[in-house]
Amino acid sequence: MHRLLEGVSLVAFDLDGTLIDSVPDLAVAVDASLVELGLPVAGEARVRDWVGNGSLVLMERALRHAVLARSGEADPATDLRGGAVNPSLGATDAIPGIGPPLRSVPGASPDIDSALLARAHDAFLAHYAHDPGSRTRLYPGVRECLDALREKAVPLALVTNKPYAFIAPILTGFGLEHHFALCLGGDSLPQKKPDPAPLRHVAAHFGVAPEACLMVGDSRHDIAAGRAAGFRTLAVPYGYNHGEPVRDSGPDAVVESLAELV
Repeated sequence: MHRLLEGVSLVAFDLDGTLIDSVPDLAVAVDASLVELGLPVAGEARVRDWVGNGSLVLMERALRHAVLARSGEADPATDLRGGAVNPSLGATDAIPGIGPPLRSVPGASPDIDSALLARAHDAFLAHYAHDPGSRTRLYPGVRECLDALREKAVPLALVTNKPYAFIAPILTGFGLEHHFALCLGGDSLPQKKPDPAPLRHVAAHFGVAPEACLMVGDSRHDIAAGRAAGFRTLAVPYGYNHGEPVRDSGPDAVVESLAELV
């Protein structure tokens, strides 16, 4: 048993990039949505660098790339890493057959038109709901870890920024639907990671002190949420962290495989 589990009464896991590699299915849905809007596709490699902040932000990044690609402009490096994008890089002309140029609106990053983003997001949700798991795979060591923790009667929670509706189909597809006593999606509460509110909710739900909880994730958002909530933090280096080493986020420990946890 890993030293971080000593005195731990609850373990919370991220989903995408920690337990599952969902990018192949996400990329299919993203590209299908872009095609539906008459825009260039993104491809799996770009989507892999964009995931982690929820489906709305994913489609915002995909739209920005698609409009820039359509106009012949190169991708800004930060756009591929999920970070801030120079506001001056938006399209200036209306998109034929779609609508007005990308521009700053409340609730969206600079230059994204709210109506276009809503259409793209709705299209993504529909395409992803049609097939959220056929290309998705568990990472090595995940099943062994979850089975072992379940056998030890350690309560497990799932805290993801993925919309809640997609959690059950994916877990059921892997036979893991009974491993988690509580699941929170990115739309389950008003806040999502890196805000600590979901983790605080989990600790309160089980009546466990934060210092007796462990957050396991693959990104800086997971580590930041865990630390702010008072949880211990464990990171895996193989997931989605916008091209940055997750060790740089300062987790309490890093394991190459979740099998090392148990």
